[in-house]
Amino acid sequence: MEKEWDIIEVLRHSRHDWLNKLQLIKGNLDLNRIERVKEIIDEIVLESQQESKLSNLKLPLFASLLIRTNWENHRFLLEYEVLQDCGSLQLDEAILTAWTESFFSTLDQSVEPFQENHLSISIEKVFDGARFFFDFRGIIKSKKLIEQFLADSQRHEMKISVEDCSENEVALEVFLPNV
Repeated sequence: MEKEWDIIEVLRHSRHDWLNKLQLIKGNLDLNRIERVKEIIDEIVLESQQESKLSNLKLPLFASLLIRTNWENHRFLLEYEVLQDCGSLQLDEAILTAWTESFFSTLDQSVEPFQENHLSISIEKVFDGARFFFDFRGIIKSKKLIEQFLADSQRHEMKISVEDCSENEVALEVFLPNV
């Protein structure tokens, strides 16, 4: 069952993330590790820029899903990147968001818990739509479940191209045309 995220819940998680980052900066300053502090600040700036680019896609349901994913109890850590500042996308957001939620659920069922499981999503605007590159690295305990999901989710609204599916990696491209 999907959790309802109200504004107070979002602010609570966001505040918690910022406090963690500030504590990391303070701890490194206390240890006089100035170069590490600069690296942390650069990481924060990059993360904020990516969040801004994601928000500018004008896909609020999809953006909300990606932003809150690491706040939920998933068996993987999510990173995302919008490859260029492409402005708004004219896609069927409901299809994209529903498919991505289902993919996340399938990953949760398919990977070893408490391992270093990472999912990276790259978003690229192209002439006739957008491409989404999903790259998972970690320990997969049920490759068949992922393969079955990908086979079942082939539909005419989106093209899914599987580049790799092994015990340690799933790499695929999802193309969604403009509406």
